[in-house]
Parts: sequence; C-alpha cells; structure tokens
Amino acid sequence: MNALRALLEEHDHIVQEISGQNDFGEDFYVTFTDNGEVTSDTIKVQVKGGDSWRRGNGYAVPIDRHGDTWANGNIPVYCVVYDPDTTRLHWANATHQLRRFGPLNPPRFIGVSPNAVLDGTTMESFVAHARRYVGRYRGRQAVLTHLGEMSGVEFDPADHVLHFVNGDDEDLIFWKSPGDAVATLLLSTQGWEPIWVSLESLMRSELPVPEGKQGSGPADPDLWSAEDLELSRSEIMWAASCFISTRQADEGPEGDLFEPMECKGCPSCTGEESEEHGKIEADVIHDYVLARILDRIEAEPDLIARSILAMREDGELEPEIVAELGPLETEPHIVRQVNKLSWAKVAGVDDIEPEAFRLAVLYLIHRIYVGGPSLPLDEQVRIVWRIPEPEPTVSKRV
Repeated sequence: MNALRALLEEHDHIVQEISGQNDFGEDFYVTFTDNGEVTSDTIKVQVKGGDSWRRGNGYAVPIDRHGDTWANGNIPVYCVVYDPDTTRLHWANATHQLRRFGPLNPPRFIGVSPNAVLDGTTMESFVAHARRYVGRYRGRQAVLTHLGEMSGVEFDPADHVLHFVNGDDEDLIFWKSPGDAVATLLLSTQGWEPIWVSLESLMRSELPVPEGKQGSGPADPDLWSAEDLELSRSEIMWAASCFISTRQADEGPEGDLFEPMECKGCPSCTGEESEEHGKIEADVIHDYVLARILDRIEAEPDLIARSILAMREDGELEPEIVAELGPLETEPHIVRQVNKLSWAKVAGVDDIEPEAFRLAVLYLIHRIYVGGPSLPLDEQVRIVWRIPEPEPTVSKRV
C-alpha cells in the first residue's frame, strides 16, 4: 500500500485511504489529476502484496464476496499486486474482468498479468486507460459500453452502432465505421462472431432494394446474405434501414460522403495489399493458425519463452491485451498446455482448450490479417509474429 501510494502521489494523483476496520474489498480511492487540475475521474483500488498471490504465469487476487460490488458498483475497482522479489507493482481492472465473464460464469480470482507493470514509465498509459474506462459510463458512450460488454467488442465513439431485439429476445447489433460500405453484424444467435455484410448482400433475396438507396457497387458474393444468416423479414428491414440511416448521417452539407476512416493498421491502409472483406469459417482460421504455431514450435522449441520475454519487454502493449492476459495467465493448467504445445500432443483445435489456444496466440502473434476467400489460404490468413520468422537459409552449391 505504501509503494502504491508513494507512486501515485509522486505523479500528483490524490489518494484517499479507505478504513480497514471492515473488509469492503477496497483500500484506496484514487482521483486523477490532469496538468495540476483535479478531474472527476475516480477509481477504487484493492492492494495485495507478497509471494502468496503468484499463480500460473501471473498473479491472482481472490474475489471472495466482493464480486457483486466490484462488478456493479458506481466506481470501477482495480486490483494491484506488489511482488516483493521484483519490487514491482502489477495492475488489473477487476470490474472489466468481472463484466466480461458475466454473472452466469463468475470467476473466483482476478487475474493480474506480469505484463501490466505500474511504475513511473507506465503511469501515463495506466492513467489514460483508467480515465477512458471511467468515461465509458457517461452519455452515449454508456450505451456503447453496454453493447460492447454484451458482445465482447470495443466500439469507437465515432462508430455507428445500432441495437435490435427480435420477438424471441435475441439481440442483433449493427456496427459500421463512418463512410464504409461494409458493416459488421453481431448476432447473439451466432455467438457474437463478427459477420460482414453490405446492403446489397443482405438484399440478395425476394426483397427489393428501396429505390434510390442502392449502394455504390454490385453485390459481393463473399459477403453474407440474409438467407445465409436465416434473418426474418423484420430483421432484414431493420438492417437495411441501418445502412440507409447511417449513409444519410455520413453525408456532408452538400451530400458528399466523408472519406472512410482508416482501420488503424491493416495492410489495406498501409498500401501493402488491397482491401478485401470476406467470410471465412472460424474453424478454418483456428486450424490454420494452430498448424502454423505448431510448425514454428517444432522448428524453434524455445519460441514460447522468447515470445513471452519479448511481450514482457514491450512497453506499448495494448491495455485490452493486458486485460485479457490476466485471467489466462493465472490458470496453471492453461499455462501448462501452452508450454507443452507440440504436434505430438496436439493434432487440431479439439485437442486444446480454447483458453490455451487464445493464450498461445497472444504470446506468439502480434496480429492476424484475414483477406478474401478467393485467395489461397496461406495468403488469405496472414500472421505477424511477435518474434519474426527466421530468414530461410540458402545453401551454396560447391
């Protein structure tokens, strides 16, 4: 507690201790400042210290009876663990983790990743993350936050996000960046898997596209249709109206569409390859990516250890990845599966738990790009590794 208090106060943030006479599961209120001015952004913090909190590849803070207050309180709760061996502080957003698991599958621990270091060099990014999270529950952002927690997606405040509940209490979410012709549908009946659609692809049915509302190009056979998704007539008309209304919202004062927003780093934006949105079955991606992982481990047995070290040394790891690592790294059996990955033990995705597969992907892979299904599979799924693949050796003929 003293180490955390000193660090926060050193950076001019306000720390107020909560009385320890009753165990409410929180030790501090922390109110953040910005350029010497007090903000309205406050979090609560539960602090733990010592060797007993180590578990798996990370740390675990028991939730005990605090699950409801940590998940549903008005102020988000963060857990901080002090490791006496490294003298480092590590953090996790307990409220975010609990809401991701949901009330039907509550965890027993809050996972804290060793990658989530809190010190003088990471304080700025930690404060920015915490203040963004507090701000998620204000105004329109509160609606996006609720829909994002429900579907497991992080929406940008500028995105078009619309929600529909059908007669069977099933949820549909329409999600599109300003100016884009292609949108993502998130359906509770599809396990919230992202599905790419356009107005034309949805209307490949007996329903005519409303006159004057056609898109800019022909229907793309690689996109999903209403028939593929088994949408009802009311669901089709709702999705079509979403395209029409968001297109109108994108129009400028003279009726011209704004330029599409960049998608933050995909090859189509960097000029490496043309943009191609396509559908590919999840099991195809999983099998291909797992096979590539196992091939690399077979050739480089120390790959996992080197990738974990590279991740720990990455000072710009995204907070969303840090938050996902926490629960995974604290499960010893998941960590054991990842450390023992090999073709001898794993022949396909059915031989590995989904959580272990996800942790292996987080450790080993920086990004996965998916192109259109017209491409060969090794071009359709492009992997950017944390540790670049070694250059092939060329033998010289003597």
